Amino acid sequence: MSLTTSIDWEKVAGLIPAIIQDNNSGQVLMLGYMNDEALAKTLATEQVTFWSRTKNRLWTKGETSGNVLHLKSIQLDCDQDTLLIQVNPMGPTCHLNTTSCFGNDDTTNTQPALVFLHQLEQVLADRKGADPDSSYTASLYNRGTKRISQKVGEEGVEVALAATSGDKSELVCESADLIYHLLVLLQDQGLSLSDVTDKLQDRHNKK
Repeated sequence: MSLTTSIDWEKVAGLIPAIIQDNNSGQVLMLGYMNDEALAKTLATEQVTFWSRTKNRLWTKGETSGNVLHLKSIQLDCDQDTLLIQVNPMGPTCHLNTTSCFGNDDTTNTQPALVFLHQLEQVLADRKGADPDSSYTASLYNRGTKRISQKVGEEGVEVALAATSGDKSELVCESADLIYHLLVLLQDQGLSLSDVTDKLQDRHNKK
């Protein structure tokens, strides 16, 4: 049975709610509605398309702004009346120019761990090519891969020493330093945390 025929279209009166989630960070980006035509176009083009209740027509997210939502996966819930759609967003999802329609991008507020790490990666990526005097991160990029790699090694040793000494507070601090420098190294090499988590997931699935 196909996804389209599995949906209880009568129950949702022809428009099924679609929760849009960032495939990498897990952050909920927006809520939209799809009819069968919008769902079919989404599956065919791999760009998320909704039925606009205000425009009374099909609406592909980003058709004017360019901030499209590239489809990664679609799941139907147990009651066959809601979709969970995972995407790779190209730019801000909200028309207010924020990442999500639910809240702003203020990283000083407490964020779910994966969301914060994803936002931190974006900040680190923006530091590439910046003035080395403008930030520590920019200075690391400027000093090159060898120095960044050395810092990852140094911080790894500090993590091990903190654990050996039994100082949990220090272990947390040194682990934060290690993760930060590892993220910088990944960015330096044109990689991201999602490449690492994909490998972990692949290993887990093989088991």
